[in-house]
Amino acid sequence: MSDRYQQFTQSAFGRQLVKKLGLPDPTPLRRFTPGEPLIAGPVLLGGSGRLADSVNATLQDVGADVRKERADDERYAALVFDATGITSSQGLRELYDFFGPAIRQIDRCGRLIVLGTQPETLSDPRAATAQRALEGFTRTAGKELKRGATSQLVYVAEGAEKATDSTLRFLLSGKSAYVSGQVVRIGQADVPEIAQDRPLQDKIALVTGASRGIGAAIAETLARDGAHVVCLDVPAQGGELAEVANRIGGSTLQLDITAEDAPAKLAEHFSERYDGLDVVVHNAGITRDKTIGRMSEAQWDSVLAVNLTSQERIDEKLLSEDSPLRAGGRIICVSSMSGIAGNVGQGNYAASKAGVIGHVQSTAPLAAKKGATINAVAPGFIETKMTAAIPLFVREAGRRMNSMSQGGKPIDVAETIAWYANPASAGVNGNVVRVCGQSLLGA
Repeated sequence: MSDRYQQFTQSAFGRQLVKKLGLPDPTPLRRFTPGEPLIAGPVLLGGSGRLADSVNATLQDVGADVRKERADDERYAALVFDATGITSSQGLRELYDFFGPAIRQIDRCGRLIVLGTQPETLSDPRAATAQRALEGFTRTAGKELKRGATSQLVYVAEGAEKATDSTLRFLLSGKSAYVSGQVVRIGQADVPEIAQDRPLQDKIALVTGASRGIGAAIAETLARDGAHVVCLDVPAQGGELAEVANRIGGSTLQLDITAEDAPAKLAEHFSERYDGLDVVVHNAGITRDKTIGRMSEAQWDSVLAVNLTSQERIDEKLLSEDSPLRAGGRIICVSSMSGIAGNVGQGNYAASKAGVIGHVQSTAPLAAKKGATINAVAPGFIETKMTAAIPLFVREAGRRMNSMSQGGKPIDVAETIAWYANPASAGVNGNVVRVCGQSLLGA
């Protein structure tokens, strides 16, 4: 569904009215288009930490115009600051010295990225304190930035310097258009060489709930990146499911994931037909909204069964000894902002989506032992047929209550999932990234 208010703000009269009344002013976001430069414009690089070589390598590889000194008359596509060298609260002054003069020079849909060290890994309390302070700074920067610009914090564990490339590429590019105010953690990992234009070449991916909306966008994006995508949904969605699979050159699997034998059937299907599985995206989900006091047992049970329990049971099978999941496997779960901030009438849904976050965080160590990763996305207001049916004023509130004053698109969720699925994202494990334009609700 189109955002008519955003269209109005782009008109001559709309621009005048927005400025005069101080109304929300959503900037059309720059999203990724194959063949276009990853980042268009100069990148101002600062800081004196341990990540200089890895950051420079990525920027040089994408053809970025890197500057080490700020110029008063320049607009910057990105400001990147290595804060890993900050070891005390006094040292945080470096953030002010770098960003204070430069932040107003960030171009339309620009990027602000701070790199730090995971505080929980530091033995020096003062250093850990300073690194934790980076979160408050980057979240605030995201809310102060205008014109579609974003702000992110990337914590890089010591020894993980060479595992940053895929994350930097994602955050610098239009693929992260609707991701802002987020904290990404990268751990030590062996990162394979990949073809940047088709990182999932020869990979087998499963996407549940793939017949429409976000699920269809995920399937299309993984196929664009080279994967053969198996599109899964319930038999009732067979027609739409086949349309998606045919469009992307994938295949279909009709299955009720809540069935008792679903995990075993999935394992058998991928072992026998594809000799393994590389990427699993748990996208299938349902809503049965009622306030807690009016909710039926069936409404509670069905939502928890589809949205959470099915994922737990399938992942237990995927991480078992007789799993079809190959080395370097990727498990990606779809949570929701409802699971972070709650939502009236969604006690069952919010519980299931908060549970997905708990599942990711508790399963990440087990996945790591298997040489795999598990992560989650938490979408906010995404423009789909479902959100188009929301009453007007509720829909408008959902669109405007974020730093970008607009809703996201299914491709924004899909691009984040494709970043997780990338073989070069081997150090990204146990993360939950919100795709919400930095919603004003939740952490």
